[in-house]
Amino acid sequence: MKAILELDNVVMAELTGEHDATLKTLESRLGCDIGVRGNVISLEGEEKEVERGKAVIEELVELIEAGHEVDTETVASVGAIAAEEAGRPAEIIGDIIWEHRGRKIVPKTVNQKNYVDAIRSSTITFAIGPAGTGKTYLALAVGVNELLTKRVNRIILTRPAVEAGEKIGYLPGTLLEKVDPYLRPLFDALYDMIEPDRLTALMERGSIEVAPLAFMRGRTLNDSFIILDEAQNTSPEQMKMFLTRLGFGSRMVVTGDITQVDLPDVRFSGLATVFDILGDVGDIRFINFESKDVVRHKLVQKIVAAYKAYSGTGTEQL
Repeated sequence: MKAILELDNVVMAELTGEHDATLKTLESRLGCDIGVRGNVISLEGEEKEVERGKAVIEELVELIEAGHEVDTETVASVGAIAAEEAGRPAEIIGDIIWEHRGRKIVPKTVNQKNYVDAIRSSTITFAIGPAGTGKTYLALAVGVNELLTKRVNRIILTRPAVEAGEKIGYLPGTLLEKVDPYLRPLFDALYDMIEPDRLTALMERGSIEVAPLAFMRGRTLNDSFIILDEAQNTSPEQMKMFLTRLGFGSRMVVTGDITQVDLPDVRFSGLATVFDILGDVGDIRFINFESKDVVRHKLVQKIVAAYKAYSGTGTEQL
């Protein structure tokens, strides 16, 4: 089967990419031959592959016309979403959560879109899955949007300061200096979304707070967007303490990976037990990410899948 698509010249330039890099990625994912002549694309191959290829290109064109940059990563995301047949890629990737310096933060998988929608509609959302699935980053983008459009008064970001190979007591400095390495990934994500001077000003007046989980005890958090990161390293008591900080007008997002518990006994992870306790409670959503939702380097997906397969065949806890 053969299909022909005639595109606008500007759209064609964006779609092919520098040195045809985007087009080459597209051809490798679609499983059919792609030919380009001027502003015309031809697809040739088995009927199913050609039809799918045509649909993917049409979705990419819609994204380009809406002002999105299309690179090899976008092509991969659109192809994966189309293969799942669980929604239109242009609608999923077209959901702009936050934009900074021309860079748009958007969901890149069906599950990421479900996650963002859950955060927007639920009071508490749990995101459980491997590294690189955007659990913390997307939640933070929603939180920054909520804060800077004045739907909440502050963002509170917290993590349990659990020793992962190092004893915190032996590190130099004050308590805050000791826990800084645990909180640094949160700061890095914030700098991706807010200008440094503005971020400093927001933190100085308390509109953005980054603190260890122990600092949450005894507080009631009203009109806030609250993120608990690395929640697999909480005890059930700490998880209960955190969740009961919820105040009026607030939302919470809890993220973690129950395969990466740094506690002495995985059975005592607050994240590992929370679904059994709260799974039937209304206005709480649970989103489970898989290796296919990893949006880092494509090799990361393979690494996550390989470790998952290994942990299922051996006796070691990975």
